Amino acid sequence: MAQYLLAVHSGDEPRKPMTDEEMRAFMGRVGELEQEMKSANALVYSGRLADVDTAAVVRVEGGETLVTDGPFAETKEHLGGFYIVNATDTDEALSWASKTSACIGRPIEVRSFFDARGA
Repeated sequence: MAQYLLAVHSGDEPRKPMTDEEMRAFMGRVGELEQEMKSANALVYSGRLADVDTAAVVRVEGGETLVTDGPFAETKEHLGGFYIVNATDTDEALSWASKTSACIGRPIEVRSFFDARGA
């Protein structure tokens, strides 16, 4: 079984603020999705990232370490969170991504992890 990254992309414009009731309903839907993933032995790990303004990029050039603020790429979207799932194939990973996107209302990038054993 392969592992896939389901990357949750957030847009440049923040979501409109949710009421407490809307947040409880949203988190309930996320909890149901994650329970479904756990029941299918698909969920390996999930995490929500802190706001993009807390990001830093570290690179070494000419032996000197440079640290810059913000995400690596200049883009309107950024990585907001992720799931790592076990899936038998890409179609199954795409199915989990579809459920995740429907649940949270954000686009999901699907990428398999490189398997060095097959290289």
